[in-house]
Amino acid sequence: MRRLVTTLTGAAVAAAILTAGCSKAKDPRLSRETVLPLLQQEAQSLKNDGEKMDDPKLGVKTTWNIEGVDVKEQPGNAENPWTGTIRFKIESSMKEVDGTTDSRSFEKRFEYVYSGVLMRWIVQYTPPAPATPRS
Repeated sequence: MRRLVTTLTGAAVAAAILTAGCSKAKDPRLSRETVLPLLQQEAQSLKNDGEKMDDPKLGVKTTWNIEGVDVKEQPGNAENPWTGTIRFKIESSMKEVDGTTDSRSFEKRFEYVYSGVLMRWIVQYTPPAPATPRS
């Protein structure tokens, strides 16, 4: 009888550990439906901050267009279960001294990982590409 109780207790503990380990993967705070809106909010915040740098006295105007917000699951990575990319097309215009307007556009992307521990997106530093030497 004592052996049966020990076996059943061991089985119950093993089941509890297995359930606890699997429940983290099913945590609703880590679903795509939860993390995507958080990255979209981050994109909107970057857009707002980028457009605040306009300087009307210098005739500088920038428009940050959100081209895309993408999330990708990283199976097996409990610490950082998601990666994300925010893509912008930034259009700037500046009035020159002679009255003409110089307009330019370029693309900018920001890479993120979602921290399952902190429950928030963390920007990843991407070093700039090395400059090509001039000859």
